[in-house]
Parts: sequence; C-alpha cells; structure tokens
Amino acid sequence: MFEKNYYCLVAGLREYALDSETKGFDAVEIISQIKEELSAKDLKSLALLQCYYDCENIIALRHSRSAFNPLGNLSREELEAEMEQPRLLPKRIAEVIRAYAEVEDEEADEESKMDLSLGFERSLMKAYYEECSHSSCRFLREWSEFDRTLRNVVAAIVARSLDRSIESVTVGAGSVVEQLHRSSASDFGLRGEIEYLDSVITAVSDVQNMVEKEHKIDLIRWEQALQIAFTDYFNINAILSYVARINIVARWTLLDEKRGREMFERIKQEFDGKNHVNK
Repeated sequence: MFEKNYYCLVAGLREYALDSETKGFDAVEIISQIKEELSAKDLKSLALLQCYYDCENIIALRHSRSAFNPLGNLSREELEAEMEQPRLLPKRIAEVIRAYAEVEDEEADEESKMDLSLGFERSLMKAYYEECSHSSCRFLREWSEFDRTLRNVVAAIVARSLDRSIESVTVGAGSVVEQLHRSSASDFGLRGEIEYLDSVITAVSDVQNMVEKEHKIDLIRWEQALQIAFTDYFNINAILSYVARINIVARWTLLDEKRGREMFERIKQEFDGKNHVNK
C-alpha cells in the first residue's frame, strides 16, 4: 500500500509562528490542526506517539499527583475511567492496567505471563515501547527504540553515580540493556554502538546545571527526530518528526520560554516546504 503524502499540510506547517512578546505557542492546537488532515491510519500513528504522555499521566494519577500533560490523547477524566476499565488505550498498555488492578483486588490470575515484579511504572512503559515496536510506521518504530535506549542510558548513568541497581531502572530488554546491566566500563562498552553516547555522558555529568543538562539531552532527541525522517519530506514520518520536535518545544516553553521560542524558530527553518521542494 502506498503511503499518503501531505504536500499542503507540510507547506502550511512553516506558517506557524511564535510571538516573541507573548505566550502564543500552543502545541495542543498545532497538533489538533495536524490531526484534521491525517488519514485514519496515520492518525493512529500520531495517537500512539502522543500516547507516551497518556502513560505519564496514568502514572501521575496512580500516585495521586496533580501534574497532567495535555499532549496526551485522553483527558484526566477519560484516563481515570481507563484505570477502572480500559477501553481506549492500546492493547498492551490496557493489559498492564488490568493486570495490576487484579493484583490490587486480590483477583490475580496465577497463570498470568506478565512479570509484575517490574512494578507498575516500568511495566507500563515497557508495554508502550512494545506497542510502538509493532507499529507499521517506520518513524514510530525507530523513534521509540531510540527514546527507550536514550532513557535507559541516562537512567543507568544516574543509577551508577548513586550506587543503585541499574537493573531496577531500565525498561525493556535487548543487547543494549544487557550491556548496561553487566558492564563496568565507564561507557558500558557501548561507545561503538551508540553514536550519541559521549554527548549523553557529558550531559548527565553536568550536575551543576540541571536545566542545561536537560537541554543537552533534548538536543540529542531533536537531532534524532530529524535523522530518522531525513529522506521523508511529505509523508507521516515527516509529520511525526515535526510533532516530536513540537513536543520538545512545548516542554521548553514551560522550562525556559526564550529557549522554547528559539527552538520553535529552528523547527520552522528545518521544516520549510520550499526547501524540500528545491532539493
């Protein structure tokens, strides 16, 4: 099946502007407008990308925290209902919620294959990344694998610095996770396998400036979002690359408004439809 190209949508994305004198940037509105143009199949891919924030919100609700990220697909009320009886969430994520709910109600199936020893948060995020790995969308598969690896590496470096168990903070399995668990090398023996490893180690080691550390790590995400969709100009991979960077900008408009504006200006320059046409 041929993938759909969004020539008009891509051309229009560069017209979004962030007023340097106001807080006019609205990631939710931008993504909402993008959704209106997508096919049903591509809309599901976008929803799965943003489902990461649904998972974050579920974890916050479970711990009775007030924080709520509006970039998710579901409202607080919808997620509260999902935690009682999942209907709208992806299959693997819903299975985690049901499994832990049964344990809490002392109705767990003793033959359940789910490893509940991981804890709810790690089980939920493992399910999210597994859901993405089975997507038909290439950007989602590659982005989620990168994001999981990046978060695992960061978590492993921090855990080691605090003399904590690395096994207790990583999500999922695979060769990189195994290497993080068993290696005592300063780079976990992964320098030749993960191209951005040195940048991560440098960023995490900057304990004096937490904001700058977060900025450096998000720049790695930014560059990877571009790289994954480097040869995609008008399809869903290009759209999701744009949204992944919009998500980063949204975070920085809260952490550092000036830096958020600068990052959004960069998106517009990188995603200029005319540049794609002229290549």
